Amino acid sequence: MPHVLIRHKVEDYTKWKSVFDAHKAMRKAGGEKTYHIFHTTDDPNNLVLLFEWNSVDNARRFLESQELRQAMKKAGVKDQPDIYFLKEGQQGSV
Repeated sequence: MPHVLIRHKVEDYTKWKSVFDAHKAMRKAGGEKTYHIFHTTDDPNNLVLLFEWNSVDNARRFLESQELRQAMKKAGVKDQPDIYFLKEGQQGSV
């Protein structure tokens, strides 16, 4: 499964998370399978998000949608997100 890694800053995590949660059905309909939310250790408003999608095409379509742009504005995203489309390489443990 393809993954998408996004890094962006938000004005207020609690506000952002409520908008994120409210759009769960929209994300699922777009092809999102799972998500992980990470914060940097020194700033809870500096987020790194990792999503699993059913296809890269669906992820790109969703990330370019007007609905997402509106939701990001409403959620208080402060900067232009860094977005990376990833395919799984190797996994292991030590």
